[in-house]
Amino acid sequence: MTEYKGVMVYAEVTDGKLAAITVELLGCGRKLADELGEELMATLIGRTVSNLAPEAITFGADKVYTVEDQLLEDYQTDAYLPVMARLTGEVMPQIILLGQTEIGRDLAPRLAFRLETAATLDCVDLAIDMESKWLRQTKPVYGGNARAVFLTESRPQVATVRAKAMSPPERNTARKGEVIPFTAGLEPAAIRTRVLEKVPQAVAEIRLEDAEVIVSGGRGIGNAEGFQQLAKLAGLFKGAVGASRPAIDNGWVPDVSQVGLTGKIVTPELYIAIALSGASQHMAGCSGSKNIIAINKSPEANIFREARFGVVGDWEKVLPAFTDKVRELLTE
Repeated sequence: MTEYKGVMVYAEVTDGKLAAITVELLGCGRKLADELGEELMATLIGRTVSNLAPEAITFGADKVYTVEDQLLEDYQTDAYLPVMARLTGEVMPQIILLGQTEIGRDLAPRLAFRLETAATLDCVDLAIDMESKWLRQTKPVYGGNARAVFLTESRPQVATVRAKAMSPPERNTARKGEVIPFTAGLEPAAIRTRVLEKVPQAVAEIRLEDAEVIVSGGRGIGNAEGFQQLAKLAGLFKGAVGASRPAIDNGWVPDVSQVGLTGKIVTPELYIAIALSGASQHMAGCSGSKNIIAINKSPEANIFREARFGVVGDWEKVLPAFTDKVRELLTE
């Protein structure tokens, strides 16, 4: 019988550094590996990534596999999938973790298919079932209204993890680990697409998915000028502005601000929902927030069932007073 051992993290790189989700995965992976009494491995893929291997070790990795090739400069399924499939086929980890990112959502199910196993996407909690040693994978279902626990009884067990669902570990510069180069073995002819140009998307200073505080508005805001008032409050918190689908469709804010089932999944420390009804499609994107504050004129609005604190009233009257009070407290 083939023996699978260890936990492997696919380590994404952003702007030449380990992505925030990678650090969170290393913390989660370290915990799972310790529960199993096995090693934590990380995989770095790109044109030049070996310089990041020591950083992955300081965050908990025992071994770091580095795959460098000029054909791997940009993420492309045709290039990254065969590399990951061949590497994991040789190393044989029993658990493979990826971030619930654009790359992770694309790579995880394809990799699972190649390895003849299953993938569970968008997990918010992972733990080892100590009796069976299977990975217990918890994820939101029914638009975020419930959570389900899955056990994949095939190996390797592949899962993607939602950003900020796991706590990042402390850096330990005293940790020692092994860096193992791995040959990509790619043929240029196998890559059917190539990147011709990169056009940076115009976004706010703080990305929605990175913000600790999000001030979000819905249809009830009424116009683009209303969202400028939300931006003032978000600015005090050094946070970001979010929106529901109707606000996006009306052109009041750019589509990168959409939170929800068809938008972005966010898990900030504080989510301030203003003139939002709390429809399930929207709550699917923000139900993981640590604290939700709601302002809505209807006491029957669903958002109050999700909120920790709520104010029933006209947002145009409540928000200015709330903003002034926040400004006063922050300047004391």
